[in-house]
Amino acid sequence: MGLLERRFPTEVKDAIANYPAGREASAVLRLLFLAQAAYGRVTPEAVAEVATLLDMDPTQVQGVVGFYSLFKEEPHGRFVIHYCTDLPCILRGAGAFLPEVCRAFGTKMGETSEDGLFSLEEGMCLAACDRAPMMQVNLEYMHDLTPDSLNAIVRGLREQAAADPAPAAPYGYGPPSEITEGS
Repeated sequence: MGLLERRFPTEVKDAIANYPAGREASAVLRLLFLAQAAYGRVTPEAVAEVATLLDMDPTQVQGVVGFYSLFKEEPHGRFVIHYCTDLPCILRGAGAFLPEVCRAFGTKMGETSEDGLFSLEEGMCLAACDRAPMMQVNLEYMHDLTPDSLNAIVRGLREQAAADPAPAAPYGYGPPSEITEGS
């Protein structure tokens, strides 16, 4: 039994049970999100476990991982920030505000802050053009950003991390004690 099954036994069974016999592979996205949470990122071991659970070739599972940008194969910050840089947001000031975002999170676009809390990624159209500058933090939308609101968001995230210092995978669920104790 792999780490995914040990960490989320009920969720794995429920995800697979949602699909009829012969169509279990349709649960691949849900199991990959759970695997990312269990392993802290999508590791080769996570891919192999998902492939085994769904009776898929690991290459097929890896193809899904490579296609979707929400699956992280490399270490990342506890908070993954997608900052919209699509043209409509740029026209509403997102480009001019980007240096402020980089300063507030202490990192450059495409990098993770030195303290490991924040990974800043470019988001192409987050579908809230009328509320730009905007971003997602672990998929939660933050609209109409100003220097004051951005600083309050960063302060709140730092307080959240200090209150619960265990590392966490983005998009819900944190890694199990097997990872944090063995690191």
